[in-house]
Amino acid sequence: MADDPNKEPDDEFRDMLREFLSGNSSIDPSQLAGAAGLPNDPASIQQLLGQLQNAIRSSDGGINWDLALQQARTLASEGAQAVTPAERAHLDQAFNVAALWLDNVTTVAELTTPPQLIGRAEWARQTMPIWSQLAEPVALSISDALTRVLTEQAPEEMQGMIANAGQVMRSIGGALFAMQLGQVVGQLAKEVVSGGDIGIPLMEDGTAALIPQNVAEFGDGLDIPADQIQLYLAVRELAHARLFRHAKWLRLQLITQITAFAKGITIDTDRLEELAESFDPSNPEELREAMVSGALIPPKSDDQLEALARLETLLALVEGWVDVVTANATKLLPKTDAIAETVRRRRASGGPAESAFATLVGLELRPRRLREAAAMWQAVTEAVGPDARDDLWSHPDLLPQAGDLDDPSGLVARLTATANGEEPERDAVDQALEDLLRGDTERPTEE
Repeated sequence: MADDPNKEPDDEFRDMLREFLSGNSSIDPSQLAGAAGLPNDPASIQQLLGQLQNAIRSSDGGINWDLALQQARTLASEGAQAVTPAERAHLDQAFNVAALWLDNVTTVAELTTPPQLIGRAEWARQTMPIWSQLAEPVALSISDALTRVLTEQAPEEMQGMIANAGQVMRSIGGALFAMQLGQVVGQLAKEVVSGGDIGIPLMEDGTAALIPQNVAEFGDGLDIPADQIQLYLAVRELAHARLFRHAKWLRLQLITQITAFAKGITIDTDRLEELAESFDPSNPEELREAMVSGALIPPKSDDQLEALARLETLLALVEGWVDVVTANATKLLPKTDAIAETVRRRRASGGPAESAFATLVGLELRPRRLREAAAMWQAVTEAVGPDARDDLWSHPDLLPQAGDLDDPSGLVARLTATANGEEPERDAVDQALEDLLRGDTERPTEE
């Protein structure tokens, strides 16, 4: 390659990569497939090589999220079962009853589109736009940092090649990251039972969905009638979807908070430099392990911890409200407490795929203060009823704060006073603001 004086360095680097991807190199393609999280079989290896070749040809420096979707749908389809007519009939009936029960316990309006019954691969397809949006800041940071470190660590004779092929390197790094995300989402599709199971609005506004196969597996070993589980999960999913349709600002604020947090994540270049110095091309698993273990993401800064606390409070408020509304709507179910406790334990621990997403992107989506939030919403419900409770979602400024989770008595007192037509007791912030305004208006004018 170097003998051709008319060949540009980036062309030479592309040819070198193509030679490797064609199998004419010392690196075992099966090991590279393992680094990408793919099974060691001929079909997976061929798929990986084709995807990386496409990354080279279209090396614009961006992330090809189609790779993530392909990986997710392929993994989600493994062992997938089609919904039977009987299951469809039972779940459709569960949604119908769930809607009636919710109407009795909340003023949040019903959905305008019918709930869906979808398969695992379809869940992956519908939710991938949000997953890629959440992961993109970290994916770009890792790709850029990897390119920079490899450029700095490369031998002098290859500096020109790598410097002029930065977009190629970023595309390949992005492709490997996208494949990892696809593996996570594909596994999540086997674990979640509904569109809102993770707690964030993964599906379009006003969309409720259950995954029949996963709903059936949820009940395995619980010794609870299947129809009770179906009805409980249908109520919970409808409540979640209704809330995001009712509070039209909520989806944007939640996604914005998550994305802003992700954009603040930096990459540990020292760790990357160590990898580059000791990198063994015959063992690419080391690079994958660093990526999926979160070793490349350093501890959170103080600003990130504050942002994470705000995000966790909002997530807890959402799921706490859903828990309380669901509990009030399903009081007629004999096993409702047992099902609710199973749901809480699942959310508290998270599944393997949810943990994998947390380490890959550096962000956990489990609300740590779910029980406190649920207790607060229940106290508000008992004090002022569902109408006043649900009115708190009409504007972000009206939402309870983190301190209200610690002690809801002040919030309950203010809401009770308002409901009784009394002047609510001012908190410290309100009083300070009033004092400031009074001081401005009562200051004597100069003559």
